[in-house]
Amino acid sequence: MKKQLERKPSFKNGSGIEIRSSYSAKDTQEIDPEADIGFPGEFPFTRGIQPAMYRSRLWTMRQYAGFGSARETNKRLKFLLEHGQTGLSVAFDLPTQMGYDSDHAAAKGEVGRVGVAIDTLEDMEMLLSGLPLDRVSTSMTINATAAILLCLYVAVGKKQKVPLEKLSGTVQNDVLKEYMARGTYIYPPRASLRIATDLFAYCKDHLPRWNSISISGYHIREAGSTAAQEIAFTLANAVEYLQAAHRAGLKLKEIAPRISFFFNSHNDLFEEIAKFRAARRLWARLVRERFGLTDERSQMLRFHAQTAGSTLTAQQVENNVVRVTYQALAAVLGGAQSLHTNSMEEALSLPTEESVTVALRTQQILASEVGVADTVDPLGGSYYVECLTSQLESAAREYLSRIDKMGGVIAAIESGFIAREIQESAYRAQRAVESGEQGVVGVNRYQSQAQTPPKIHRLEPALEKEQVRRLARFKKSRNARAAQSALDQVERAASGTENLLPAILQAVESKATLGEISDAMRRVFGAHRPEATL
Repeated sequence: MKKQLERKPSFKNGSGIEIRSSYSAKDTQEIDPEADIGFPGEFPFTRGIQPAMYRSRLWTMRQYAGFGSARETNKRLKFLLEHGQTGLSVAFDLPTQMGYDSDHAAAKGEVGRVGVAIDTLEDMEMLLSGLPLDRVSTSMTINATAAILLCLYVAVGKKQKVPLEKLSGTVQNDVLKEYMARGTYIYPPRASLRIATDLFAYCKDHLPRWNSISISGYHIREAGSTAAQEIAFTLANAVEYLQAAHRAGLKLKEIAPRISFFFNSHNDLFEEIAKFRAARRLWARLVRERFGLTDERSQMLRFHAQTAGSTLTAQQVENNVVRVTYQALAAVLGGAQSLHTNSMEEALSLPTEESVTVALRTQQILASEVGVADTVDPLGGSYYVECLTSQLESAAREYLSRIDKMGGVIAAIESGFIAREIQESAYRAQRAVESGEQGVVGVNRYQSQAQTPPKIHRLEPALEKEQVRRLARFKKSRNARAAQSALDQVERAASGTENLLPAILQAVESKATLGEISDAMRRVFGAHRPEATL
């Protein structure tokens, strides 16, 4: 028992910041003599982007869902809306993310496994059937094929006779972090940037309520980065997207307000709260310093948060409810605009309806019973939180300076610098767990010999075969000549400089598949091979 009650020998947090035994006003001045936390809703937005924050509007409760077929996922989305979810969030399977149809050899065994399989307009119609697209916002976690999925969504909206100006939501569209941390890229980085900025321009002209990118630190953190690295690499990507938009001839004052962010909410409560505040302040300053944008909408960092999947344990899964609760608390105290809370058994499987309800209720209890939404930035002015905020901002700035000296984030990706930094941080964190320096309840602390296996969600084995059969029927029933003509136009657009989105929209409406459209662009752009650049 004595060993299990030992404190960690080092009082440093995950970012390597020394934690003092106590803090005072003197410490805040020593760490950042010019610190001025200001007021909520005012530059640099350390305390939140709105003066009243949750007093006037709660965060959006946007539970992530997607598995198996479009029909099954549609049922889960409706279930979540019926239980109080206030926004949709869709997960796609790996073949969809990588630009392969379900009948491709590379898709075998992966169809519907980690998200919903979307090959065709018919699949997207099934996914969105009966959902009020003019009244609910939809977030789609998709990157390399973001332009295709957005066009599929637009095509369904048009078929439902929903005016485009009423479609609201976010498409992740952040492919740069895929080269850093996640790996679901298709094309080389510069071609991917072209597609991303074409999407920016299309949304500006046609979808006024749509966020054209959600720049993601979540996956960077899941890959093993520290909190400081999560801020730095995410904002470095954001800077690159704005620079790419400028090169494409877009007006940054029209693009910057449509950028949103996606962060991880990890285990260290105070470091996470400080991380969100530091990211918000640093982004406001970067936008003003680097791009000369002085309007508040451009400077505001709006973000969605998700609790940390990598912290969930297969052992004693009930403990994950507690982990998720504190992580959700950190996101709310840090000023998130929307939030997803993970379900307890996600280290083992997709969540059941029972566990996803508990995850949603966790947010609802925070909103209704705990009092954290009653005042804005309740930890603002805490000596500890303010010191951490300044230290994390400083650490992130140091990384940004190093990336600038390399020639920017593309050069840092191509050199392997960012991937190595994340890998080294992940290694150190894993070694701390294995050595016992970092305690994990149920894993290296307070283990239980006998555990009752949790109830887990299982996909139907026949799902993949049915998806492939449905795809074959779709292809057989379409006008093949019209589909091929539209695909030829995608290829021509990719070879030139015109915006790709109109050609992709025409292709999905002509019943070309996601894989066929991706292949048309592969023929022009090629495929990224990391071994060629590292």
